[in-house]
Amino acid sequence: MSTPSLCPACGASNQCAMVGNDEPSASPCWCFKITIDPNVIEALAPELRNATCLCPRCAGVLKQLAESNAGVSR
Repeated sequence: MSTPSLCPACGASNQCAMVGNDEPSASPCWCFKITIDPNVIEALAPELRNATCLCPRCAGVLKQLAESNAGVSR
């Protein structure tokens, strides 16, 4: 069983803005700003894929997020 607020790979908070909100968030989730390499998803056990969001570290997108938050385009 998965917990929506936890990363399925490491168990840390996935920082998902969509978890626990009955109403859409004023700002989209961090994952809307980045592209996750499909190989990262494929590396997860099949039962963990598409169950909950990965955390930024496990998704391998920390650099993308930093650039996005700084207003730097890729």
